[in-house]
Amino acid sequence: MRTRLDHIVIAATDMERGVDWAEKQLGVRVPRGGVHETMGTRNHVMRIGAEMFLEIIAINPDGPVPAKPRWFGLDDPSVRERLDRSPAFLAWVANTDDIAAFLDAAPMSFGQATPVSRGELNWQFALPSDGRLLAGGMLPYAIQWQTEFHPALSMPDLGCRLLGLNIYHPYPEWLGGILDAVGPVDMVKVHPLPPLEAPRMAARIDTPEGVRLLETMPGACGCPPRRA
Repeated sequence: MRTRLDHIVIAATDMERGVDWAEKQLGVRVPRGGVHETMGTRNHVMRIGAEMFLEIIAINPDGPVPAKPRWFGLDDPSVRERLDRSPAFLAWVANTDDIAAFLDAAPMSFGQATPVSRGELNWQFALPSDGRLLAGGMLPYAIQWQTEFHPALSMPDLGCRLLGLNIYHPYPEWLGGILDAVGPVDMVKVHPLPPLEAPRMAARIDTPEGVRLLETMPGACGCPPRRA
């Protein structure tokens, strides 16, 4: 089983706000992608590596409400409250060539492999039944593309490249152990934090205007459940 970083996700309550926010962070305007009919969302995308991309995602106001909770916690009131304040780097996705083996190897539930499509693209995506962020976004969703070539190769290239993803967590052994079980995932490093400090992520991206740091908004709960 091969596991790699596939894409990073910026989320917004309104797509225009998300695109504007990303432009302020990175100095480029991410182009339109498409619509996820079954998820009730739409996106803008750009290439940030040979087989990696950045996605801006938001609820599609013109689409029907999906039958199940949307991915990336977009129906979670606490996530929506965060995104009402500002768009945010919210989550990341790992690419696997065997999603069944990925889910079997995981020491916790990453969800159920579910078919998803956007236009002519098709893939399997591990969806938690409640749509929650995994460890508050610190752990990745899993994806297996059903395409001959990675879709990033045909996405707009605005000259941005992901240099690495750093995850800061008060329980680094717990988080790192899970990532080792399903990967390990390249380009991802886990760093320790004091026990009461909120987890966070930072993606280093080389842009036409220099290296920029894309950081998550603090406040996500990315810790293992406490024992009663």
